[in-house]
Amino acid sequence: MSDMLALDTITLAQERTQLFRDLVDNKIPKRVPIGAVRFSSEFAIQYADKDLAKEQWDTARLEEILDKVCQDFASDTLPLSSIRFPSYYKILGAKTFVMGSSGFLQHPEVHGLEPEEYDEFIASPYDCIMEKVMPRLYTALDTNPVEKSLVLAKAFKAYYDETGNMGKIFAALSQKHGYAPPLFTGATEAPFDLVADLIRGFKGVTSDLRRCPDKLAAACEAVTPMMVKKGVPKNPSKYASTFIPLHMAPYIRPKDFEKFYWPSFKKLIEDMAAAGQPSTLFVEHDWMRYIDYLYELPENTRMMFEFGDPKVVKEKLGKKHILTGFYPLTLLKTGTKEQCVDKAKELIDILAPGGKYYFGFDKSIITVDSVNIENLQAVVQYVAENANY
Repeated sequence: MSDMLALDTITLAQERTQLFRDLVDNKIPKRVPIGAVRFSSEFAIQYADKDLAKEQWDTARLEEILDKVCQDFASDTLPLSSIRFPSYYKILGAKTFVMGSSGFLQHPEVHGLEPEEYDEFIASPYDCIMEKVMPRLYTALDTNPVEKSLVLAKAFKAYYDETGNMGKIFAALSQKHGYAPPLFTGATEAPFDLVADLIRGFKGVTSDLRRCPDKLAAACEAVTPMMVKKGVPKNPSKYASTFIPLHMAPYIRPKDFEKFYWPSFKKLIEDMAAAGQPSTLFVEHDWMRYIDYLYELPENTRMMFEFGDPKVVKEKLGKKHILTGFYPLTLLKTGTKEQCVDKAKELIDILAPGGKYYFGFDKSIITVDSVNIENLQAVVQYVAENANY
């Protein structure tokens, strides 16, 4: 019986893998794949009715907790994401991600570079990050070189322990449930977003657009090679991708987007594609005014949309790029089961024709109370059983 079960999951994984390969190979898949349905580890811990503040500290014990999500929600890929854990942030004395009383790691508004230090950053971004930015953002590194090296060693040991544990758990769950391989095999940031997130902060970078625009543009150009290096994995593949969340573009003027955001971002995507690694863009907030720019990116760039008109996006991008997202998580909280399923039908009718679409929500599911669980299960089950071509 166990051999038969193993064979069934292998066959299932092969069938699911083929669905996503067909999208890349410009073929119509057997049915619409379910790929961008991702639950955070925080959601999984809450869903299993465990203590969020406690369980994140021992990742080796998470397999049973995470497996409950796999058992209860239909998906063709592992429906889980675990990006950050508190252990290494605590070792580093991080200001960047701080655990709140609820057990969630929160990202305060911080910055590690002052505007008068742009020249130094532009001349050597890596050295400046290591010598100035990191000690300001991670207080345990603000010490003498010997202590600094010891703290870094401890933090990296914790990081690799955590990611190693999660890698083993994810591999075991993928094998157990017959999932297709991960859609992401790396992650990086748009150069402008890197500068905005931690180097200068949101407030700083919006001020720099007016006060020192040339230095900001030069900084984005200077960090682009670092972002390409981070985004290209050891074994690139046209069937995998690098995840890139896009943060700042909707919050700046179109003329600033064209001058500061787009050139380095486009180069990042093109350089990774030239190395054999496509990108999956989390198109955060509303990018409708930049849709024509997105068309220019290399073919089969994956785009997960949070907001926007799916009809327009399909018309403009759907023959060249692979689309997902659009389904509003808020509806799962406020709508009836029938309304939720009808929304899935609507999006499939718009986005599925011609292929190059896999089903997904507009963002990752982070908390149990952000959705109605029965509605969520009804939607993914409907797509799994009824989205055949």
